[in-house]
Parts: sequence; structure tokens; C-alpha cells
Amino acid sequence: MIGLELRQLEYFVAVVEERNFTRAAARLHVVQSAVSAGLKTLERQLRAELVHRTSREVSLTEAGRALLPRARDTLAAARAAVDAVDEVQGGIQGEVRVGVMASLPDIDLPAALGRMHADHPRVRVRLSHRPGGSRELADDLAAGRLDLALLSEPGPTGHRLRLTPLVSVGMHLVVAPAHPLAGRGAAALAELADDVFVDFPIGYGCRSIVDRAFTAAGRSRYVSIEVTNAETATAYVRNGLGVAILPDAYIGPCPTLRIIGPGSDNLTWSLSLATAKNRRSGAATDVLAAMIEETARRRTTERQRAAP
Repeated sequence: MIGLELRQLEYFVAVVEERNFTRAAARLHVVQSAVSAGLKTLERQLRAELVHRTSREVSLTEAGRALLPRARDTLAAARAAVDAVDEVQGGIQGEVRVGVMASLPDIDLPAALGRMHADHPRVRVRLSHRPGGSRELADDLAAGRLDLALLSEPGPTGHRLRLTPLVSVGMHLVVAPAHPLAGRGAAALAELADDVFVDFPIGYGCRSIVDRAFTAAGRSRYVSIEVTNAETATAYVRNGLGVAILPDAYIGPCPTLRIIGPGSDNLTWSLSLATAKNRRSGAATDVLAAMIEETARRRTTERQRAAP
């Protein structure tokens, strides 16, 4: 049997996911020469080239594509084996790869991570964002590139995930004071067909919800400005460059804006904690997930008590 080492597989997966040897080395906290040598050794043992190397990035060969899912499964099984032993010995260690959205309303993630570090100092948490929003988070989770994700609308990959709802809020129309609808208490989507919109990029949960609502209403809309956070969105709206439909949790005090009810459309945005259905979560992932759920429940309770 070929004497493959877990470290070599880890180097291979990191290089593929980062598409760069330097970034892979930084992620694994080793020198780049170790990653290069480890991958070359793996290719020599398998008698196949696994990645195409260029000056800018690396890409998979056919052999690399065949190995990648099995390498991820092998590393996941190794982590699960270590977790099982640690549980018996009363300790938890390992790494949890967490993917998050740019904004996490009502989730005190730093507090959850701080508690995790205090209670289980041998657990490493690697936190990252995805430029493609919730859909990219869902894809990476289903493919084994993440262990846990906080996301909104997962898109086509959603059926492969376990989703635990954390936050659910309504969405409202935000306009500048000079907008014709500024004095209204509510507005229907049909009344917004001629407006230009400020919205999140395709793949973000908010964008998916609003796009779907317009399609269901048989209407189209024009998104003129794409942003990645609500604060920037409201700044463009404030300057008369468009309107936006945002979750209530994203809308803070806005004295220079007008918040209008959704009328009969009743759009709802939700945030969920997600894991992959086809993979057993390790002990560290389960513990961190429970801590995040607890912070969400506490914030929800506080908000309900503060409501008039």
C-alpha cells in the first residue's frame, strides 16, 4: 500500500482551495517550501501530476479532481477519529472552519468564539468570508471546505445542508426623504417597477429573497448599485441613487431616510446555522454550534423584552 501521509493530503487540499502555494503555506503556518515538497512527494507516490502550476495560481489536473473529494473525506475521518479519542479523555481539540456572511445581526459571534477559546483552548477556529455570499458558503460547506456556516438563503445546495434557524425578521423598503413614496406607510412591489435599486450581489440572501419576490409578482427591477453591507446600501439610498429593501435587523436609526412597510408582500429574511448532511460533525464543531445558538437565543430574548 502506498504510504500516503495525512500532512501531504492536507497540503494538497490547502493548495487547491487557496489556488496558491504562498496562501496555502500561510494558512497551514508552515514555510512554502514544505508545502511544495510535500505536494511533489505526494505526486511522486501516486505517479500522477495533481495540479497545474502557473505563475499566478494553480488548477487541478484530472487526477487531482479525482483525488480531491477523497482527500477531504480522509482528512475529515482523521479529525473525527481524534475527536472521538479526545471526548473519551475529556478534552476537545482540532480545527473548526467557519464561514460567515459580512453582517451577522443578533449574533454575538466574537462572544461565542471567545467562550470557545476560554473553555477549549486546544481548538483552533478558522473564520472566513465568501465574496459570493450565502450561496458560496453553502457550496463550500457541502463540498467539505467548511465545517460550519452562518448563512441566509443557501440556494440550490440547500438540500445537502442541515439548517438551524437562528434569526427571522421582516424586510422593509428604504427610500430617501424626497422619494414619492416617502410619506407612505406601506408600498407594494408592483409600485417599485420603475425604481432603480441598491442591493447586494447575486448569491447574497437578501438579493435572492427580493429577486424571487419580484419574479413571483410578475415584475422586473433594475439593480444599479451592488454593495456588500447594509451601511453602504443606506448611504447610496440617502443620496438619492436608488431604493433598497433590507432586513429590519440591518436597518439602524436612520433619521435621514424613510422606512416603509412591505404592504401585502411581507418579505422575511432569516439567518441559519448550517452543517453538511453527509458529514459527521466533530465534537469541536458541535460545541461551537451550541454556543452560537445560545448567543442567538439570548439576543432574541433581549430584543423581545425591549419591544414595546
